Amino acid sequence: MFLTVNQLQVRYGQQGQAAVDGVSLGLRPGEIGVLIGPSGCGKTTLLRAVAGLERVSGGSITLGGETVSDASRHVPAEQRRIGMVFQDYALFPHLNVGRNVGFGIAKLPTREREARVAEVLKLVGLEGMQSRFPHELSGGQQQRVALARALAPNPRLLLLDEPFSNLDVDLRERLAHEVRGILKAANATALFVTHDQLEAFAIGDRIGVMHEGHLHQWDDAYALYHRPATRFVAEFIGHGVFAPAQIGMDAGEVTVQTPLGPLRDLEECPLPSAYEAGLCEVLLRADDIVHDDHAPVKAQIVRKAFRGSEFLYTLRLASGETLMTHVPSHHNHALGEWIGIRAEVDHVVTFARGGNASSPPAPAAARH
Repeated sequence: MFLTVNQLQVRYGQQGQAAVDGVSLGLRPGEIGVLIGPSGCGKTTLLRAVAGLERVSGGSITLGGETVSDASRHVPAEQRRIGMVFQDYALFPHLNVGRNVGFGIAKLPTREREARVAEVLKLVGLEGMQSRFPHELSGGQQQRVALARALAPNPRLLLLDEPFSNLDVDLRERLAHEVRGILKAANATALFVTHDQLEAFAIGDRIGVMHEGHLHQWDDAYALYHRPATRFVAEFIGHGVFAPAQIGMDAGEVTVQTPLGPLRDLEECPLPSAYEAGLCEVLLRADDIVHDDHAPVKAQIVRKAFRGSEFLYTLRLASGETLMTHVPSHHNHALGEWIGIRAEVDHVVTFARGGNASSPPAPAAARH
């Protein structure tokens, strides 16, 4: 691993409240990691600790084989060779693009510095814009200048703190894809903080979900969505609900009884013995629920959100349970209308009833 965070703790105040508590993660050279979670979860504090802007209370941070932080050692931020990109860009308004990008390499000979500035501006798609000033650029262009400035000194690690939060929603996801391409072209190792899942999915090789100072899961996007490590991850990532269920056996086959009827022919499912009497809660995501006019189960539309190509419907069954489903936008049903639905679930994720945020799902038994 190029970056290793091991059982990291960062505490604040006289009471020693842990903003980051026992976090471990790693990044290989050239990998992009993303930290995501609600406000106050500790993701920015963790980023600042890696940068050297916060002292750690326990655990360690190792960068390129060198321990830069532990309880007794703190390498100053300016000695870590880390580049940072902030959400407000922090560009100097009185300096043109070329001088902004070259700020961190001012000690290089003029010709070498100018060549490096031109090189990183080309990398970020702003070739030949050295003479422009920040106020003459769009928000997306300013963000690229900030990225070029951070890349110019060839940092060992790049840290990005919610760099797209000041941009409009449509631009954020597109720029996240573009920034991923830039970082991959530069072979940069990067750690990125965001609260936006689409950004995280667009840019990250590894994504960490944080809650109340703890890292619940450090994995790729597919695993976070389909194999959440805790109840909190299951709830935080994607759209879904927890529905009451009971796991049982029928003719030697594991079935899961849900408010939508039994789920059968499952690739992965816990055995009934995972829970007392098989009683549990099953995670049903919006893409597990299919609108089908001919289905025997009906649900009432209680909320609808237009997403362009689709609606996200919140539904209520006659029994009172709430579900969510994605429906193509030409199926424009009215609030209060009843529609047919059925479940299409490949593998089942279940949790103990009444579990807390850290509760893990029951392990799935592969189908024989």
